[in-house]
Amino acid sequence: MKFGGTSMAGTERIRRVANIVRRHQEAGHEVAVVVSAMAGETDRLVNFCREANPLYDPAEYDVVVASGEQVTAGLLALTLQAMGCKARSWLGWQLPIHTDDAYAKARIGTIDADNLAASMAAGEIAVIPGFQGLSEANRITTLGRGGSDTSAVAVAAAVKADRCDIYTDVDGVYTTDPRIVAKAKKLKYVTYEEMLELASVGSKVLQTRSVSLAMKEGVRVQVLSSFIDDDAPLADTIPGTMIVSDEELEGLDMESQLITGIAADKNEAKVTLTRVADRPGAVAAIFGPLADANINVDMIIQNIAKDKGETDVTFTVTQADLVRAQALLEGRKDAIGYYRMLTDPKVAKISVVGVGMRSHAGVAADMFKALADRGINIQAISTSEIKVSVLIDADETELAVRVLHTAYGLDAAA
Repeated sequence: MKFGGTSMAGTERIRRVANIVRRHQEAGHEVAVVVSAMAGETDRLVNFCREANPLYDPAEYDVVVASGEQVTAGLLALTLQAMGCKARSWLGWQLPIHTDDAYAKARIGTIDADNLAASMAAGEIAVIPGFQGLSEANRITTLGRGGSDTSAVAVAAAVKADRCDIYTDVDGVYTTDPRIVAKAKKLKYVTYEEMLELASVGSKVLQTRSVSLAMKEGVRVQVLSSFIDDDAPLADTIPGTMIVSDEELEGLDMESQLITGIAADKNEAKVTLTRVADRPGAVAAIFGPLADANINVDMIIQNIAKDKGETDVTFTVTQADLVRAQALLEGRKDAIGYYRMLTDPKVAKISVVGVGMRSHAGVAADMFKALADRGINIQAISTSEIKVSVLIDADETELAVRVLHTAYGLDAAA
């Protein structure tokens, strides 16, 4: 069971979470719980790091931000104990959860789960802070924002759990954010592949790496709401949205489902390098150093070369990586050979996702027309087999989502 930041925001909500956990154990389940920091706490800690040093050392950043989950893990264990349950916390370094040395965005290698499994078999509820692990150098690492979902799936895989229930502030996966579109519909099933695309393009329900890991390890994931009454039925009887394999969905009528959902991501920043030499190796000189610095690049556009053998290169990074990317590229200006660097942190990525795209033409054309009809300008485009994404001005995010949700017939009947 995994509970997000809104579920852990304060002692009253932690008590409600403890009650949900207790009832599942009483129903005969062996339970491990992964928790996020209290809502807003990680942002507060990140801001402290930025105030201390805008070009912070990622290893020390991890020491600071990992503390949020440690607090909630201890509080939940204490609350469970007050309810008469056997419970204890297991910090990332105590299991341990082994990761690589990519501080602030580490990847999980292995989890030593023998002691954890033995503890659970003995009737003890394990409470594990999400988002954190231990590097080969015995230093605390964090998995990147939203990493608690990845922690939960990894622990579920390590203890061979029947299911990984992700409790959040919504009761399932919707066709889009219900806070933006009131007519959004809850989906009963979503394939790993669709959820992977939705998560990668801004759906806040699950983090990308958690879905990828669930797909790789074959972990069945269920998305549920933790904002339920104390006497509500257990998750076994009232499912939210199940994230499952294509094989598990065989027999269901998936042909009629052209588009699964619309996602929006405002955590994007656009970088443009002007008058880059149009020659072999020029683009590698830009993106190689960014990769070496663990800065993830998303959308990339290279304009057609101009008369002087020069081209403009535009790409996006996360807003958190923008300052580091700027500093790195400015330091390599002569080696890359660009004229000017332009940045824009006020952009958003809007994406349309659905397995039906494989067998239906015109999805992208419909998207472009719907946005054009409302005067929304497209700055960049990227596609995959089951996804079309566009970059637009951040101020037009909500309008774009509503327009596309209606255009693809996803609005729920009144």
